[in-house]
Amino acid sequence: MTLILGRSDLLGVLDTHTCLDRLWSGFTAEPGAIEGRRVRTDLPGPGTAVALLPGLLPDVPAYTVKVNAGFPDARPAVRGVVCLHDLAGGELLALLDSATLTAWRTGLAAALGTHSLARYDADVLGIVGCGAQAGMFTRGLVGLRPISELVVTDIDRERADAFAGRCSTEFGVPVRIADDAPAVAAQADIVLTATWSRRPLLDLHDARPGAHYTALGSDEPGRAELSADLLRAARVIVDDPGLALSGGPVGGTALDRSDIDGTLRDILTGALAARESADTVTVYAPVGLAWQDLALAWLAYRAAEEADASRGDRVGTRFEFLE
Repeated sequence: MTLILGRSDLLGVLDTHTCLDRLWSGFTAEPGAIEGRRVRTDLPGPGTAVALLPGLLPDVPAYTVKVNAGFPDARPAVRGVVCLHDLAGGELLALLDSATLTAWRTGLAAALGTHSLARYDADVLGIVGCGAQAGMFTRGLVGLRPISELVVTDIDRERADAFAGRCSTEFGVPVRIADDAPAVAAQADIVLTATWSRRPLLDLHDARPGAHYTALGSDEPGRAELSADLLRAARVIVDDPGLALSGGPVGGTALDRSDIDGTLRDILTGALAARESADTVTVYAPVGLAWQDLALAWLAYRAAEEADASRGDRVGTRFEFLE
């Protein structure tokens, strides 16, 4: 039987701190022999289709294949499924909502990278783009370090207002709404950009000494949130150099391998220092890796199975595709 886990099922079994711990373990694990692949194509109209496969981790007896459709004006903007397969025989163990799983793994992995690179005393958080990934990022970062204030902006003022209200209630910190990305950068020590922008939102002159920037939206060709000048001047850390050059923030601004200072694995394992001084401008520019889908899909699958076995709580829907 295949376990089908929708949004409400995933929200019932996933835990922020457990997911952060699992992502940390994944980033610090020894690289496997098989590299994950990211396949992307444009669709007629405004959408794109992306597949990530296979998601593999050395201590998980399963793999994932994720298929997403990305439509900037849709809510949620990313829709699809994550297929969790048994590694030994290929059995389809679970089918999971990709919109929820992607928001969790992307936002929390970005929070982990941001916390590892930002100054220890940085506590004013700026958000550019108030979507689902920004929400999970904020929740993850607040769980990792003290945040005294938020400054947020979005091209949709109503969405910015709603995001500010949720953050104020959930995290108990003051939230201010700024007019645009430069106004956010002028006030924040840490800035997240999570947009669909196809032109840089922030330039070098917007960067405060010692500030940190995490660019989540520039994960496909043609998108750009940080300018080439800002990236050249900053200490740039990525999740995967090859993907960052082929379709991520670095390659999208016509930079090359010499402009990448290292990977998040280098930082988390101590192979590379996070920053050279308090004034160093740091950038985390991830694209997203297939194993991250597996990390959280496996957690959700096991939690649902254990709830059923130990308490009789049936999470999700069981379905036999082969009948």
